Amino acid sequence: MQKMNRFAAATAALLLSTGIASADVKIGIAAEPYPPFAEKAADGSWQGWEVEMIGAICAAMEESCEIVPVAWDGIIPALLSEKMDVIMASMSITEERMKTISFSDKYYNTPAVLIGPKSMELTGDPASLDGKYVGVQVSTTHANFVDAHFGETAEIKTYNTFDEHNQDLVAGRVDAVVGDSLAFQDFLNSDAGQGFEIKAELADVAIFGPGVGGGLRKDDTELRDKMNAAIQKIRDDGTYKKISDKYFDFDIYGG
Repeated sequence: MQKMNRFAAATAALLLSTGIASADVKIGIAAEPYPPFAEKAADGSWQGWEVEMIGAICAAMEESCEIVPVAWDGIIPALLSEKMDVIMASMSITEERMKTISFSDKYYNTPAVLIGPKSMELTGDPASLDGKYVGVQVSTTHANFVDAHFGETAEIKTYNTFDEHNQDLVAGRVDAVVGDSLAFQDFLNSDAGQGFEIKAELADVAIFGPGVGGGLRKDDTELRDKMNAAIQKIRDDGTYKKISDKYFDFDIYGG
């Protein structure tokens, strides 16, 4: 990887926004909106906590970076076919994924939750979901959890995007949905989400892993080491906290 010269350093943010092809490192994100982590602004640029974190990590690595949006269910194949160098798309570090790719150190960790109507008695106990329809985004650790824990009692519906299962929840086509607690905050604070609440936090370390990290090809050890050093650097120098405080009122890094 080439070091950024002064021109590249000055234009790193532009590369993140426009996808100019001269970037040293291509960062893959999910093409589907996933606020507050990543979503498209009105001008077509990408914004959100994870997008800003990409910029900070690239600056700490002294690399210019280009964001490459890819459909979530094809993002690991895109990495393996070298269409990108790193996945930074709220991807949990799991043993199953580590059979195929490697990961950087974690850069955040938040719990999974079950969301349902305030009027409905639901818990994380599979028995409370007997006969209920539960929505979840396909090809996620949340989908793996739902299959493992609720598959024998609930009717599972999978969706290509996070927003789609929220829409079906509001429409009454599913009784509950499972996903990341932070990703649900915008929905729960919206007009559409006023009738819904967190019913339970869901835990399974074997499925969810220790947190979210950057996904890399197994042989790209140099980039992985640089990324790990960059994550530690922005944690130490306050950049991580400065970005996070714009979005959250707690430490998203987690335990």
